[in-house]
Formats: sequence, structure tokens, C-alpha cells
Amino acid sequence: MDAWCAAGRAGRGAGLRAGAGAALLPTAGLLIALVAWWLIARLELVHPAALPPPGDVLTAFVDKPAQMLEHTWDTMLEILYGFALSVVAGVLLGLSLASSRTVERMFTPLLVAVNAVPKITLGPLLVVALGWGQTPILTMVFLLCFFPIVLSTATGLTTTPADLAELVRSWNASRWQAFRKVRFPAALPQIFVGLKVAMPLAAIGAVIGEFQAGESGLGYVITQYAGIGDSATAWAAIMLVALVSILLYSALLLIERIALPWVRETTSSH
Repeated sequence: MDAWCAAGRAGRGAGLRAGAGAALLPTAGLLIALVAWWLIARLELVHPAALPPPGDVLTAFVDKPAQMLEHTWDTMLEILYGFALSVVAGVLLGLSLASSRTVERMFTPLLVAVNAVPKITLGPLLVVALGWGQTPILTMVFLLCFFPIVLSTATGLTTTPADLAELVRSWNASRWQAFRKVRFPAALPQIFVGLKVAMPLAAIGAVIGEFQAGESGLGYVITQYAGIGDSATAWAAIMLVALVSILLYSALLLIERIALPWVRETTSSH
């Protein structure tokens, strides 16, 4: 009995240490980055017009919090809408590529070609074709997110573990049953890899779109304030883009842990 209690206490202690490390290590990394930033600005290794001190950036946000948060909300919505569209379309096309060799051979070269085009070069053309506002911005987000989701979905569905495939055959399961019970659940870890790659790209796409066609949002703030020489406010917007990306990526990790609990149980890396 004493041994069980000791083992329980040891397990709880290890969990607390792991939780403390998960909180302290990112905080330590952030502090190191801020100190390095402060030193670079203090020593003027980079011109202050390009990289103001962290204190000036914080002051720029504090001076106009309502305005900055409103633009942050606009950018976050564009990221989420564009990402959701790319998830739906990317997963469906990935399913098509995985289910048909003909479809794969027909569309894979086209997808590679579209992905190879620098998306920023399409910005002016999207404005001409779609006008100002959210439509070209969402299109830019979609274009950046789409390819990794398609690729991860197709890869996951075509790499079902051999033992699971043999189990399906032993059940004499239909194609739909095999997909629903085995192939798609087995592909979910790989699909989430694509989603985690795509989420930061969604933030990049939203900002690029706002550079070109935005009437609000953090990308719009960056271009407007950088254009008048207020680099502190522009950097405040950049920091908010980074914060939004971190929050959305963390939310995606939480969804993955809830949706795929067996991944943590069967891997030794967590």
C-alpha cells in the first residue's frame, strides 16, 4: 500500500514538474528574445526607425488599445474563415487524390505548379479580379493553406498501416466501412500535421492580403503606420499578428489532443 502511495506521489510530482516546465520554458524563451531585442535597439545595431525599443512598441499599443484590438479581431476572423475554407476543400481534394490514381495523376502537377507560385505576386491580380475587402484576403489565405492540407490528407489516406489493412480484409468490410472505421481515423494524425503547417500560413496569408486589399486588419495597420514613419505602432501590429498565430496554433494543438487521445498514448515523444 505504501509503495502504491509513493508511486502515486511520484507520478503527481512528475506531472507538476512537466506542467511547470511547459509554462516556464516558453516564458524564459520570450524573456531572452525581449532582452536581445532591447540590447539591439539600445546599441542601435539596427536603426531605430526600423526596430524601435520594446518599450516604445508597448507604449504604442497602450496609447490606442481599442483600435488595435479591433484590427486584431478583423485579422483573426479572416484567418479563421480562410483556414476553414481551405480545410474543407483541402480534405475533400485529398480524399479524391487518395481514392483515384487517375485523379492523382491529373491534378498533382497542377497543384504543385500553383503552390510554387509566390503568392504575393498574385495580390494585385486578386484585387483587380475580386475588388477590395475580404474576398481577395480570404482567397490569399486559402491559397497559402490549401496545399499542405491536401498533401497531408492524401498521404495519410494512402499510408494505412499494414496490420490495420489486413484486419479490414479479415472482416470483409465494405469500402465505406474500411474508410470510416480504419483509413480515415488512421490518417487523422497525418492530416493534423498538415493543419498545423497551414495555420501559421493562414496568418501570413491574411496579412499579405491586407497589405494589398485591406481596409482594416493588422496588415492594414502595418502599411499605414509604417508609411508615416510610426514604426512603433507598426511593430505593435506585428507582435499582435504573432500573438494571434500562437493562440490559434495552441488551440489547434488542444483540438488534436482531444480528438486524437491515442496518439499521445502510443508515442514516447510527449
